[in-house]
Amino acid sequence: MMAGELFKRADGKFGFRVTASNGQVVATDGGQGYSSKADARSTLEKLLSGGYAGSVTDNA
Repeated sequence: MMAGELFKRADGKFGFRVTASNGQVVATDGGQGYSSKADARSTLEKLLSGGYAGSVTDNA
C-alpha cells in the first residue's frame, strides 16, 4: 500500500512524497513545491486515487 506525506520545505513551499510499503519513495512533487498546502494536498490526493488520466509513452 502506498502512503502520502505532505511537508513544509525550508523555502516555505509545500511538498509531498509517496512511499511504497517497503519504505521506498516512489514519487515526489519533483522539487517544484507548491505555494499553498491545499494545492500540494490536492495533487497528492489525485495521484494516490488514480485521478490522473495521462498517457504512458514507452521510449525503451
